[in-house]
Amino acid sequence: MTHTRAATRNASRLAALTAVLAAGVSLYALPAAAQGEIRVAWYGGNWGEAFRTCVAEPFTKATGVRVVPEIGTSTVTFAKLQQQKDAPTLDVAYMDGGISEMAQAAGVLDAIDPTGVPNLAKALPEAIYKADGSIFAAGSGYYSLGLTYNTKEIKTPPTSWNDLWKPEFADTVTIPSPANSSGVPFVMFLNRMWGNPPGDLSKTFEKLKTLKTALYFDSSGAASNAYQSGEAIIGAHFNVGAWDLADKGLPIGFVVPKEGVWATDARLHLVKNAPHKADAQRFIDTALTPEASACLAEKLYLGPAVQNVSVSPDVERKLPWGVGGSVKNLKLFNWADINRDRAAITDAWNRELARQ
Repeated sequence: MTHTRAATRNASRLAALTAVLAAGVSLYALPAAAQGEIRVAWYGGNWGEAFRTCVAEPFTKATGVRVVPEIGTSTVTFAKLQQQKDAPTLDVAYMDGGISEMAQAAGVLDAIDPTGVPNLAKALPEAIYKADGSIFAAGSGYYSLGLTYNTKEIKTPPTSWNDLWKPEFADTVTIPSPANSSGVPFVMFLNRMWGNPPGDLSKTFEKLKTLKTALYFDSSGAASNAYQSGEAIIGAHFNVGAWDLADKGLPIGFVVPKEGVWATDARLHLVKNAPHKADAQRFIDTALTPEASACLAEKLYLGPAVQNVSVSPDVERKLPWGVGGSVKNLKLFNWADINRDRAAITDAWNRELARQ
């Protein structure tokens, strides 16, 4: 009887040990999702959904590493990086041009090494951002501020920014305020377009004072709401937002005027002292593939920042540079100049326009 019980106990232990070993083998064979995660800061709404679909999901499928998003605007992400400077929780951060340069100057970004991110070689030269000889950001796609109009109210598409001053559009125009990321650059763009001296915006503000607007928009969402409600029937808007409205069935058109469009990009950054640097680099590498870039173009109409990307004709016409264009057609300003003049231009705007 005792021998039988001992044998039974031994058999049970052997079975348990076998189960543990089998579980261990199974755990070892699981993808890296069981082994780790990275935290990536990106924008909300359809932008975040596109980054998830086009970059995060392929990255997790290839590596097994889970991506935890932290939703916020570029300024919110930048503030978070400053607060966490000594012990960051973020690994990768998407931020817009302008804020990108500010983050670099604040010392919260790590250099992106081509050894760890070999797909940097596939990026457009314009999409590689350097400081002191090191890469601090890589573009993930371009968007522009072009002419947007209500196709039901305006049968002939506008062709020039000067069309905003036509009498028939009085009190139906919207353009960005300095509170929007495009506001200050747009003023500088108009100043250059009209051939005024770079350091003298007086004539540009005199011209802007004669523009009969319905509103100055502080956010992209406010611009979309104005076009959607009919409060504005013509003005400026980002190609991403304008085509999103059109895709929802609203009578909205977008054109690249003959004078061109101001544009910028959404950029990828490696956080300094990132908790999971190796995986963060692999995420950025995934984002710089032609497949990811084509996916973002399809979902957001971002102009590809990677070479050799093919898109459908319908998507091509909605890209920031229009049909047949390229990054060479965009007006890409030096953000150092914009940031340097931001306070002065905002003060002039508040003095000349906000009190009208």
